[in-house]
Amino acid sequence: MSRRERTSTGAGGPEGTPSQQRERAPKFPRHDPAAAAAALSNHPVLGPMVRFAGPPELPDRGMDHFAMLLRSITFQQLAGKAALTIHGRVVDALGGAVTAPAVLAASDDALRAAGLSANKLAAIRDLAAKAADGAIGLDDIDRADDDEAIARLTSVRGIGVWTAQMFLMFQLQRPDVWPTGDLGVRAGWAKLHGEPEPPSARELDLLGHGFRPFRTAVAWYCYRAVDMGVPE
Repeated sequence: MSRRERTSTGAGGPEGTPSQQRERAPKFPRHDPAAAAAALSNHPVLGPMVRFAGPPELPDRGMDHFAMLLRSITFQQLAGKAALTIHGRVVDALGGAVTAPAVLAASDDALRAAGLSANKLAAIRDLAAKAADGAIGLDDIDRADDDEAIARLTSVRGIGVWTAQMFLMFQLQRPDVWPTGDLGVRAGWAKLHGEPEPPSARELDLLGHGFRPFRTAVAWYCYRAVDMGVPE
């Protein structure tokens, strides 16, 4: 993690620091890499990938919910290096404190100078306003079910279903997220199954039913199939 990314973590927003958020025990189970790997290890297609790629460990960036959502918006439609650079500049423009009050207090000129487009600026302003007034309930989103959490998040300008699903997977560590619109998941599914074309989102939705409640892990193995290839 870069210095600039570290400055956006741990400061805590209205929803508390990452450790405080984790202390509020969610009523929904979290992704368990060992359990997921064990459950999938005997599957005729996924089993070899489990042994090839190992347990489906999800990264923990150590950010609070608000900081992670701001990062997600900033990274949209950008390549990795450019996204990191602009995100770092935004963190600097906020004085290192990625919180809703800091965003609301920052000037448009400062945030645009950091590299935010007009649309992304409007999106993080909306995120900050709805986080500050409790409209999206980041303080207890850990205790919302998947559908409710997605509905809250997609009420924010610039946060669509895919961004919300990535938040559920990687921030809330939910075990059964199935992002059927994700091109990487669809391409990985095709690679794993030796299919010439990826399934449609509708087809993938149906194909995933049999993998409940471990579809987050299945999605992770689809990503790895794209990145690593598949075992012979």
